[in-house]
Amino acid sequence: MPPENPEQSHWFAEELQPHEPELRAWLRSRFPPELDFDDIIQDAFVSAWKAQKKGVLKSPKAFLFGAARNLALGSLRSRKVRGYDSMVQIEDCDLLDEKAGVQETVVRNQELQILTLAIQSLPDRCRQIFTLRKVYGMTQREIAKKLDLSPRTVNAQITIGLHKCAMYVKSYCAEGMR
Repeated sequence: MPPENPEQSHWFAEELQPHEPELRAWLRSRFPPELDFDDIIQDAFVSAWKAQKKGVLKSPKAFLFGAARNLALGSLRSRKVRGYDSMVQIEDCDLLDEKAGVQETVVRNQELQILTLAIQSLPDRCRQIFTLRKVYGMTQREIAKKLDLSPRTVNAQITIGLHKCAMYVKSYCAEGMR
């Protein structure tokens, strides 16, 4: 449902589009990566545009973030009701992947398990910062703002996290060689 006239197009470009990167980062930091953030953002844009068209929109950014939050929560609820949380999607299964042999798949899964254990072994604050950076892709500046920390602290915690994870993996591999 595109804007119908140049005035609406201008409003959309000025009031909604500039918030897309921040909205995407905000959603990624609060919701699991299985959600389709592109669809959620698109639907939030449509909701905001419809509200503006009806003349009931006072704060476009607040409405956009609220709509996206509600859409994400609704998506999570519907996934739970349909049982997606406990089911493995066939597309995600490596069983039929002809490019990767069974041995490579087992090794890759073991490496992922070791890395997960390494991350879980980090102190709480370090693990939180490390996960926001490496899993959710947030910038150090976004993390600092979200957690009310200095960028220097965030950088130090990421460095500590990398070092501790590397040491964990190294010690795990050394134990496996014995």
